[in-house]
Amino acid sequence: MTSLRVVPTWRLGRERLYVCLRDGRTLAWYDREAGRVNLLGEDRREDVLKALGPFVTGPVTVGPPPPPTPAELARLALHPDDDLAPNRPGEALLVALERDPGPAHRLRGDPRRRGLLAEQAVGAALDGLDRAGWYALHSLQLPGGARIHHLAIGPGGLFAVHALYARKLRVLITDPEVTVGRTEAGPLLRRVRTAADRASHALTAEVRPLLALAGPTARFTVAVPSREVRVIEDADLGGLARLGGALKPADVEALHAMARDRHTWAGA
Repeated sequence: MTSLRVVPTWRLGRERLYVCLRDGRTLAWYDREAGRVNLLGEDRREDVLKALGPFVTGPVTVGPPPPPTPAELARLALHPDDDLAPNRPGEALLVALERDPGPAHRLRGDPRRRGLLAEQAVGAALDGLDRAGWYALHSLQLPGGARIHHLAIGPGGLFAVHALYARKLRVLITDPEVTVGRTEAGPLLRRVRTAADRASHALTAEVRPLLALAGPTARFTVAVPSREVRVIEDADLGGLARLGGALKPADVEALHAMARDRHTWAGA
């Protein structure tokens, strides 16, 4: 008889142990927190329970998987071309650089590459929050050419995150203007707030603006406190995991299912 493998995975802060055949097909999974073994078929029931024996703690119920939630049904019905969840951090910049790498002889570095590094660093930090119950979506296009760099959805609420390259640079914030290094100041915080407002409209839920500095910075100074916009360095994004009480797990799932659908942003 074919031996079975037990493969641990983590998603949204919960551990699942999948019982698989050697060819990768899943027979069941064990949700330790729920105390339940979900069987995809009864024919290998005893083999599955034997394989899970060393991992089971406390009493468990055994049976078929529960019916899919509305969020799961929405995800299953979503066409792959309309699903934004596979977007990589900096997806739009990656595509733009592939189409037009720019001249190799330019004296100054292409600002798109710095922007890409910032979005990749911030995106990686946000993706690391999944074990704390968070989802992160990247590079969300809005009508008119605007873009939300990252959308974080979790127990602490929703955040529209703008990534800004600031490695070894001085950053001065005088709301709404932001100055990075020797570049001219620009009303960046106004843009960050506008993106969050458009996301709130599209998702019919409060989305808070957040500016993430991809650093570490040489110096970070807030001369005039920013109104509503939270400003942090990318190394501190893990602190979002400590936020809670704003959204229940079912709300997180429902908002993620809504946000990953390209059509949701058509009217933002």
